[in-house]
This record gives sequence, structure tokens and C-alpha cells, in this order.
Amino acid sequence: MATVHHRYAEVQGHRLFYREAGPADAAVIVLLHGFPTSSFMFRELIPRLAGRYRVIAPDHLGFGFSDAPAADAFAYSFDALAGLTKGLLDQLGVTRYALYVQDYGAPIGWRLALGDPGAVTAIVTQNGNGYEAGLIKEFWDDVRAYQREQTPETEAGVRVALSLEGIKWQYVTGVADETSVSPDTWHHDFQLVSRPGNDLVQLALFRDYATNIPLYPLLHEYLRTHAVPVLAVWGENDPIFGPDGARAFAEDAQRSEVHLLDGGHFLLETHVEPVAELILDFLDRTALPR
Repeated sequence: MATVHHRYAEVQGHRLFYREAGPADAAVIVLLHGFPTSSFMFRELIPRLAGRYRVIAPDHLGFGFSDAPAADAFAYSFDALAGLTKGLLDQLGVTRYALYVQDYGAPIGWRLALGDPGAVTAIVTQNGNGYEAGLIKEFWDDVRAYQREQTPETEAGVRVALSLEGIKWQYVTGVADETSVSPDTWHHDFQLVSRPGNDLVQLALFRDYATNIPLYPLLHEYLRTHAVPVLAVWGENDPIFGPDGARAFAEDAQRSEVHLLDGGHFLLETHVEPVAELILDFLDRTALPR
């Protein structure tokens, strides 16, 4: 089993935490986590990929063990998080890589791909949305209401996602057997988003998520134009990003595979082994060399 290293880098004046494993000269896969977690979500996946690939999994600013400057000291946006990720990869000398994106990791990854199309050799999207068809109305109505108008009522609607029960809901909804998901997951995430001031960081990103939808047509054109291979491996019972979001990648990606598994939003908690097997097979067949 590959050794996973836990490292820090100074990027644009901020200390970013990242996990790294695998041969230094191997092709690279970058793992980008979602809300409200961190690279912790990849703890079981990284060793399974690192036998063949150099794996890099950063914590976004404001998440995990990376710095979390106050919302009035840093302008949190998906543009800014993508810029920091690009800065980290530049510092590590990574110029070509496959992407694994989930939840918030998707709009960060889409910005990286659109900013440097030749850098991305393949995309693995695990409940990482890129289509309006993937947005589950019941979840997104509250977020959109808050984006349109910030009032005590609309803010209360999204603050539910920062509660212990709200985070647990993301982990267990759509899972056939809730006892298969460790409570370490939602308690770990809750502790980190409950740090003083981090709620305002998360609220800023809820508001800025509105900037991601206009990127979708640009993403679709990128997929059609650059023929990057796409693997959509999806928890089909996800209450946030539905399976239509996975199927839609096949409409634009010239080389695509879609696998719907009987799981939820955080598919790795219940299906890490089959997901790892699908990724390794897919990358071995389709990704360009380093």
C-alpha cells in the first residue's frame, strides 16, 4: 500500500494543505473535494490509485487543514479557489493531469480546464455537476432564494446545511444501509465548518455558486471541442445532484462512460472499491501519458 504524505504549501500568501502519494514521475490525478468536507473524503481512495498514479488532493482555502481567513479578509469565490489550486499545481511542477471532481470540486475543476484546456488529460466526475439537468430542485430552491436576496429567512434556509444534522443528511441520504457510513465523516466536517467565522466563509460560497451555472455552456463546448475523456461515476440516489447530471455528460463528451451506482452524494463512503476499479480501468485506457 502506497504511503500517503500530508503536506503544506504557501500559495499566494495562504497555507494550503494537501495529500500526496504515488511515484513522483507517474502521470498525475488531482482530486478536488466538495462541500462541506476536505481531502479527508479521499482517504481510502488515494492509496488505491497511488500504485499507478501520482495523486494530489488539496484542501480548498477555508476547508480542512488549509488556512481559513475570515470572509472579510479574503474574497471567497470559485474563481479564487480555482486560482489557488492552479497556483499549487504550478508550485508542484504539475502541468498535465487527470481531474477527479466532486460537488464544489467540479466548478473549480471546470475553471482549471477552461483556463488551460491542454492541461487536462481526463475527467472523472463523481457527483460533480456540469448541467442544469443535474440540479435537484428541492435542494437548490433554498440556495437560489438566498442568492437572490439575503434576508434572515433565506439565510436560515441555507444555514441548515452547516448543522450537524444537515451534514449527516448529505452522507446518509440515498444510502441503502446508513450503518455502512461512519459517523466520523459528518462529525469531522461539522467540527471544521464550525470554527469561528467559517459560517460566513460558507455563506459567501453559497452566494457565489450562482456564478457556476453560466459556465455550463462553456464547459459543454470545451467537452465537444477538446474530446477529453470523461468518466461519470455517480451515486444515483444523490439528493443534491441527480443522475440526469451524470447522463448529460454523454451528450457532449466524445469519449464518455456513465456508471450509476446505488449510493448517495458521498459515494466513496460506501463504494470506494468499485469506484477505484472504474477509475483505474478508465485512466489506463483513455488518459494521455504524463
